[in-house]
Amino acid sequence: MRNYQILDTPPEKAFDDLVRLAAYICGTPVSLVSLIDADRQWFKAKTGFEGIESTSRDLAFCQYAMLAADVFEVEDTTKDPLFQNNPLVTSDTNIRFYAGAPLVTPEGQPLGTICTLDTVPRRLSEQQREAMRILAREVVSHLELRRARLQLEQEQQKLDGLLRMANDAAESMYLVSRAEIFIKQEHKLLRVRTEDIRYVEALGDYVNIYTGRERFTVYSTMKELEGKLPVREFARVHRKYIVRLDRIVSIEADAALVDTGRGTEAANLMPVPIGNSYKNALLSRLNLV
Repeated sequence: MRNYQILDTPPEKAFDDLVRLAAYICGTPVSLVSLIDADRQWFKAKTGFEGIESTSRDLAFCQYAMLAADVFEVEDTTKDPLFQNNPLVTSDTNIRFYAGAPLVTPEGQPLGTICTLDTVPRRLSEQQREAMRILAREVVSHLELRRARLQLEQEQQKLDGLLRMANDAAESMYLVSRAEIFIKQEHKLLRVRTEDIRYVEALGDYVNIYTGRERFTVYSTMKELEGKLPVREFARVHRKYIVRLDRIVSIEADAALVDTGRGTEAANLMPVPIGNSYKNALLSRLNLV
């Protein structure tokens, strides 16, 4: 029963429709989808029996019907020694007739019944008994579909979690590997830490890379350089500019004031234009309050 994750769940139309159909076919005022756990019977769906959501398992007719090989029928409860003293018979509930078809899983495990009740004695016809068998199979089919859907959702959540972990690990490795870049300068390679880069400026076929106190000019494109910088730390703000996010001091109008790390405080700030097509993406990267 736990595998189906169904106990104490809200009503569902598929099950409600089946109990309404059972009551209609059998001509009874009450019909239930009753599920049995260790201590109680709980009604996943019901028509009639208003105000009652569950009963003790000791009182449940369904605990016997669920173990039956076929539709379990009690024509007159007052004449049946097994039920004549049952509080559901002797109290205002006044059950006189009961018929239940067992709900049996594909593995052969009984879960409960779809049952129909009345306050007067009666007997089902063979056509009504066959309808109850069919309805019981339908209930089990819906339980199986519901379980399969839940399992799929859980597997999808697990897969999503694994993908997030894999992406985080890959991104972490990616960022570590890109914590520095090598720049060709005068026939030699210089190591530049990406955390030292303040902003990047395109200049024709060349790109200027500005660190705290130096400028490096390399033959490259903005797109190529953008792909070599840690994506979490840098943002393209203009077709000609890339800036390091933690070096943005303020944004005024259509420019970002970037701390260049040069000289006095006033000389430190470099206005970098923000292109209209980049503005929304930049703002989404900032921790706005």
